[in-house]
Amino acid sequence: MPSKKNKSKSQKGIKSADIKNAIFEALAANNGKPLNAKQLAFQLGMMRKKTRAKLQDILNELVELKKIKETESYRYSFMPSQKGHLSGIIDITRHGYGFVSCEGFDEDVFISQKNTANAITGDIVKISLFQSSRGKSKEGVVVEILERGKKEFVGIIELSKSFAFFIPDNSKVHVDFFIPLNALNNAQHGEKVVVRLKDWPVGAKNPVGEVVRVLGKAGEHNVEMHAILEEYELPYIFPEEVNHAAEQIPDEISEDEILKRRDFRKILTFTIDPEDAKDYDDAISFQKIDNEYEIGVHIADVSYYVKPKSVIDKEAYKRGTSVYLVDRTVPMLPEKLSNNLCSLHADKDKLCFAIVFIIDKNGIVKNEWIGKTIIRSDKRFKYEEVQEILNTGDGIFSSELKIINNIAKILREKRYLEGSINFETDEVKFKLDEQGKPLEIIKKTRLESHLLIEDLMLLANKKVAEFVTRSKRGFVYRVHDAPNAEKLADFKRLAKKFGYQLETDSHNKIAQSYNDLLNNIIGRPEQNFLQSLAIRTMSKAAYSPNNTGHYGLAFENYTHFTSPIRRYPDLMVHRILAELLENKKEYFTHDELKEKCKHCSEREINAEMADRASIKYKQVEFMMDKIGNVYDGIISGVIDGGFFVEIIDNKCEGFVTASSIDEDFYLFDEFNYCLKGHNNHKTFTLGQTVRIKVVEANLAKRKLDFMLANQLF
Repeated sequence: MPSKKNKSKSQKGIKSADIKNAIFEALAANNGKPLNAKQLAFQLGMMRKKTRAKLQDILNELVELKKIKETESYRYSFMPSQKGHLSGIIDITRHGYGFVSCEGFDEDVFISQKNTANAITGDIVKISLFQSSRGKSKEGVVVEILERGKKEFVGIIELSKSFAFFIPDNSKVHVDFFIPLNALNNAQHGEKVVVRLKDWPVGAKNPVGEVVRVLGKAGEHNVEMHAILEEYELPYIFPEEVNHAAEQIPDEISEDEILKRRDFRKILTFTIDPEDAKDYDDAISFQKIDNEYEIGVHIADVSYYVKPKSVIDKEAYKRGTSVYLVDRTVPMLPEKLSNNLCSLHADKDKLCFAIVFIIDKNGIVKNEWIGKTIIRSDKRFKYEEVQEILNTGDGIFSSELKIINNIAKILREKRYLEGSINFETDEVKFKLDEQGKPLEIIKKTRLESHLLIEDLMLLANKKVAEFVTRSKRGFVYRVHDAPNAEKLADFKRLAKKFGYQLETDSHNKIAQSYNDLLNNIIGRPEQNFLQSLAIRTMSKAAYSPNNTGHYGLAFENYTHFTSPIRRYPDLMVHRILAELLENKKEYFTHDELKEKCKHCSEREINAEMADRASIKYKQVEFMMDKIGNVYDGIISGVIDGGFFVEIIDNKCEGFVTASSIDEDFYLFDEFNYCLKGHNNHKTFTLGQTVRIKVVEANLAKRKLDFMLANQLF
């Protein structure tokens, strides 16, 4: 380390711009607190008389330019932004730096690791902007934590004789918690626990917490699945009063209720679901009428059983959605409703809310009817059964299924012509033993029978949304914004590197280019990378009372109507439909709809993250006895310091550190998503195929470490 004397000498040749950036960095490192000229000179190594004079000149210049401000005590600090302090939600990456999303700003504000103060991902923070050395992007410093976004955390407890520490599972929480021995709640060393943040004193390195729940021994299957649900604040046990209320609901359907509904019990009706499905919330009815076809989409009428503001309704809203982990479903509704009363079992009378279409052989909807129905499903199909019937032409209801499938194909083709984008990604499922240990990772197969149901559900959702939109009532829309122009340009540039052209002049051209690309990459090494990048380029779909359309589907009006057993927004849609059909006054105000849509969107995101976390956990567990094995993989992500590789056979992803590659020093090229060797000019880029060796499988951190094997191709 150079001496202060040598350091001050080295400052003579430094440009003013570099000294300015050094001043900004020094002020940022002081968490927004002012520094005097002497303190700045000491930190910058400019203690000699001449260099201190130069520093003072630059400070005066920055004050004059209003880049920094000078206080009455001759101290210097950041110049507040024109809007004063800003506030927003901070998201801290696993690398320690963060971004704050502020209302009124098109881009997030970058917060370096040293400027995050005591903030944790999800906190609402007050920040001050300052002149950034990062080019045009805005940079800031956290000056106050306004509200903790999360107060309970999941992780492992570590005990010593005089104190305990809690190590969070979440890689975005970069500090351990100090736990006083009197706040352990009988937790034992190595157990998985839930800890509540009690205090984080100013200047303290670690927050102070207390154990509120002990989940059990870390590493046990059920404990880890419960830990994931706790981490994402997803309740998995129904309160006793909710179960009790569900048990009080009568099983029988009254004759009065049947008379209020259109009766489909004598019309061919069936369900098509996964083999392991426990709830069936949609059924299809079919009959030929003259030269046209009547196809009904019948959805479980959850609103008949779950009344607004009841204890069951409040719990369903709190959950927002059912949650699907690798080994289980955590339902939104109690089992009596989700698996029994509302589930459209074969050979049982069931209450539904339906949209019924009159469609000709060309897929043109001639007429539609929306209302309450009663059905009796003739057959519970599995997707594989229907696919076999479609392939062979033999089997029960084969002629009807063929007609429905042909209509679904026409609807799909029309949708693509109108600009709908065909997003498909490889998904995996696990074969588990009785203890939950993964024995095999299997890629899910997307069948034509899946698409048949998907296209009918899309049609139902679209037509319901159009019907309510015409009424001018408040509604719950499923919206999807156009992609960010900068992200789209990056994707276009990267696709070109693989030889694919992307047209971005209009939505239809973008959609056609996307679909052509996604079709052309099937079976190629770059398939997974470009598929996932295409999806990341797109905005996130959400629920909203403001109808801004669905970009990915190219629908002006779209909602979620078809899954009220597992999605609360669908239940809201059913209630709004009932109000409209019965000429009742609107139940929800616009502000109430806005709040509920926001809540449901957040619950959906949490459920998705929990699902991904459970998949990641089981992938790491699957690889634990495969240390030293060599696999072919594709580089799925590149960051400063290394790159991620996804194994082709099982889609398990691990990290290769740049320092483990060879003796060269690798630089991160953010623009081209690659690492480049400083001396040998070797390049590792997104989508590249590499051969890796498994080095470590860290189950606690859900993390795999790889290194490159000898062969690179």
